[in-house]
Amino acid sequence: MKIISICPSNTELCVYLGADDLLIALDDYSDWPEHLQSLPKLGPDLSIRMDRLEALNPDLVLASLSVPGMEKNIAELEKRNIPHIIFNPQSLDDIANDLIVLGEALGMKEAAEKRAGQFLASLEEFRIAASKIKHKPSLYWEWWPNPLFTPGGINWLTEISRLAGAYNIFENIELASVQVSSDDVIQHDPDYICLAWVGVPEKKVKPDLVKKRQGWGELQAVKNNNIFILEEPLYCRPSPRLLEGLHKLAGLLHPKEFPLLTSSKSTLQ
Repeated sequence: MKIISICPSNTELCVYLGADDLLIALDDYSDWPEHLQSLPKLGPDLSIRMDRLEALNPDLVLASLSVPGMEKNIAELEKRNIPHIIFNPQSLDDIANDLIVLGEALGMKEAAEKRAGQFLASLEEFRIAASKIKHKPSLYWEWWPNPLFTPGGINWLTEISRLAGAYNIFENIELASVQVSSDDVIQHDPDYICLAWVGVPEKKVKPDLVKKRQGWGELQAVKNNNIFILEEPLYCRPSPRLLEGLHKLAGLLHPKEFPLLTSSKSTLQ
């Protein structure tokens, strides 16, 4: 079976399921794992070269609505009658369900159910450990610096925060993504600032820009230098690879409470 993934999180679903050998082409942003980088690249996820995709005659295309603007890809797949599945996960449970949907489509239902179960079991380990932590620090997640965008309550990063023994300061806003003001952040005065700018490599994320914002010098996170530059692929893509991000965040926040969990090997091996 020949599969094309046009979104990084979908590519990572295939890897976690053990179906990466079926992939024949990817979008430009599917930059992991290394052994898939020799496959043909079909353009950035918002500008897929559909003529090239169609010429490869895939049996199935893995599409996504996880980023605004991807609707045009789906419209084009439908117009050309190209077989496809659409994923649009907002939560960790959604990701587990997507694994099962993909597995069923590939004739790997039993394997997919097993992997989804392993994914959920790993999350449960963190949930149990986090429940024993008395002081849960507050986190401000920053997806984009200007204007300020942050995850709301309907988002996997709010879940990741809780599983790591903390909480998202904007978890009560029932949206997946929220535009906030500088004053909103100052009012909440977070214990930690987590910078995971979408599409920006860590080396280009500038914490000094955060420190220079008016009034932010008085934030507890800034005073204590509790500013994390986090890998965008481990926090901004709705795939099982979020487990790696969770391992890292839990270890940064509570190294004593998560010693065994955070010392384990990559969750995607």
